[in-house]
Amino acid sequence: MPSSKWTAWPTREALSRLGIPRVRTALDVTLLAGLSAWAVYSAYDADVFHGRGAVLPPLGLLCCVLAALGFQRTTLANRLLPSLGLVGGIVAVGTGAYAAGTSVPAMVPLISASLMAMERLPLMAGLGSVAVTSPGFALTADSDLGAVCAIAAVLLGGCSLRLDAQARGAGFRLLAQERAAREAEATSAALAERARIAREIHDVLAHSLSAQLVHLEAARLQIEREPEGLFRAQILERVVAARSMAREGLAETRQALSALRGEMAPVEDYLRELAVADGAETGVRGDRRQLTAEASQAVRRVAQEALTNVRKHAPGAGVRMLLTYAEAEVALEIRDSGTTTKTGELGATGAGYGLLGMRERAELLGGTLEAGPEGEGFVVRLRVPA
Repeated sequence: MPSSKWTAWPTREALSRLGIPRVRTALDVTLLAGLSAWAVYSAYDADVFHGRGAVLPPLGLLCCVLAALGFQRTTLANRLLPSLGLVGGIVAVGTGAYAAGTSVPAMVPLISASLMAMERLPLMAGLGSVAVTSPGFALTADSDLGAVCAIAAVLLGGCSLRLDAQARGAGFRLLAQERAAREAEATSAALAERARIAREIHDVLAHSLSAQLVHLEAARLQIEREPEGLFRAQILERVVAARSMAREGLAETRQALSALRGEMAPVEDYLRELAVADGAETGVRGDRRQLTAEASQAVRRVAQEALTNVRKHAPGAGVRMLLTYAEAEVALEIRDSGTTTKTGELGATGAGYGLLGMRERAELLGGTLEAGPEGEGFVVRLRVPA
């Protein structure tokens, strides 16, 4: 057997009581309670504890119980020296009972300490504990044969308990590995489906928008060659606006494709790109970190919709975007300075569904969105868990 097997601790699953049926726990408690009652009764039956010494049997039992509970915690934390010290405390109680002239109250702590050591300590330490308690078995047993049988029973029982705990722990480890494999398989399938959807979107929508851009650019060049006039200016303005919308739609489609493929750029970079296009200012507070895809997408969409609303309803207004990384959330504030310019036809478009959609997106993620006039301008505040 390799040396690591002798010095290695049982697994955490084996040391915990994870997966032990309640019936088994009830039987263990009943057995321990019976042995404890038998030991205390035998101590008094020996008629050696009188006067103030009458409190020693229950006091010794209490010490053993506390030591056993502490032993559970220290072995779960793989702390060898404290564990050995607690086992030694139980052995000391048994040794004291033998010194007082009681054999049964001495045997019970010795057997319990040996079984606990064999089950929960590294194998070398467990065998060493049994070796240390072996003289106690020889002294308390009625004969040499009884001592040998007691030692053999402790070794076999301890090994049986140890193997049972290890088998239970191995079963839980296999179950955890199987769950992890299933989660990885589900994630892989989801990524494959998202990649398929991304390909479909690219083949249909992105191609269509690219074609529209080509035709709109050709229409713009052709219109610019026509004689100047009001009709030409109006048509050219609409074609340029349509071309700009198609370009923005193509950029948004590519961003959506990147999100589906898990290749999204940092949200700060996206906000800076928006700020450059709209002449806005940006700021970032807090320790930057990787956001979830849902939170990142929410920040992007809210920023995009808020800037669109500024172009519609407050053209020419100064805009500042502030992204804040908090402990358990990310916040985005978009504030415009307001404008006295007449919004005209563009400002009359829309029916408030942009704000409603932003609020619904935030609430689906467990966040909030506040929007309304503040001072001379308008403020949008988004908070989402991240």
